[in-house]
Amino acid sequence: MATTTMTPTGPETVLVVDDDPEIRQLLGQFLGAAGVRTLVAAHGSEMRAHLQQHPVDLVVLDVMLPQEGGLDLLRWLREHTRVPVIMVTALGSPIDRVVGLEIGADDYLAKPFEPRELLARIRAVMRRAPARVGSAPSNTLPGRLRFGAWRLDTALRELRHEDGVVVPLPTSEYQLLCVFLLHPRSVLSREQLAELAQGRELAPAGRALDLQVYRLRQRLRDAGDAQLIKTVRNTGYVLDTSVHALPPDA
Repeated sequence: MATTTMTPTGPETVLVVDDDPEIRQLLGQFLGAAGVRTLVAAHGSEMRAHLQQHPVDLVVLDVMLPQEGGLDLLRWLREHTRVPVIMVTALGSPIDRVVGLEIGADDYLAKPFEPRELLARIRAVMRRAPARVGSAPSNTLPGRLRFGAWRLDTALRELRHEDGVVVPLPTSEYQLLCVFLLHPRSVLSREQLAELAQGRELAPAGRALDLQVYRLRQRLRDAGDAQLIKTVRNTGYVLDTSVHALPPDA
């Protein structure tokens, strides 16, 4: 299927991984008509081949795939790339969505879905993503820094514990962490965090940001650290540790 050059305001390339040829054709045509340069793959081998040959800015990944399942491919993507991922699945169990999000998916969409909804979610994820995947959301962050027992390489978007454990972060949690690192020991309200991390105001009744903070806090505690991100009652959250820039060779 021929790819379509997209407009300057959208993602450069979206890779659709689905074993259903009709879905691949439908999404390829729909996204292409919307100005999205689209690549398609039927399985993990084709996905990896595309990733080696093309700069991909977002992956739409089906959960139910032959041979390697979508969750296995998501784990591989989080170990080897920093590309945002939207999972799609016909499975109705909430646990499947939770597992995908915990592994590092940036969004989840249940089948059947309207292609227009997928396009909207692609644009929303890309708005939250850095201008180029892997860069920090602000030029004021150093390339490498240390906080508590953790080190963050903003060029690689790699979060590593001092014991060597590397923790994968979906784009939304990476953006949130960068905001905390830019404002250590400062109490930030939910509205401030949403504005700084997502570039938009948080809906007054929304709890999405609280869930993102919870997941980020759990990832930071997986290596046995004390709670670094603390809740300030009736106010917001605070990163309760100092942040230090590291020299390139540290």
